[in-house]
Amino acid sequence: MRNTFLLLSLFAAVMLPIISCNPATTKTEKPAPATLTMQKDTATNIFEHLLVDNRKDPSCGMPVKAGISDTVHYKNKVLGFCSKECKETFLKNPEGMIAAAELKK
Repeated sequence: MRNTFLLLSLFAAVMLPIISCNPATTKTEKPAPATLTMQKDTATNIFEHLLVDNRKDPSCGMPVKAGISDTVHYKNKVLGFCSKECKETFLKNPEGMIAAAELKK
């Protein structure tokens, strides 16, 4: 009887650390890639309007804070546009549209 108790105690002493260190019982959650991508895009949109010299798209009047998809260099200024089409419209008549850009000083 005493040998059985010693054997069970020894078995428990050996198995308890092995069972408690089982990596299958530990859970580590990784952030979803979409969340990280969304944060990156948001951060990019926050600062990209600071890199251009206009407050509004000169073709359609949309604020550049809403997003910039294309740019053009015109008279030592970098102008941001909401779309390729707006940029192309501006390039057809830049002198007539530059006032609508609300250039930063």
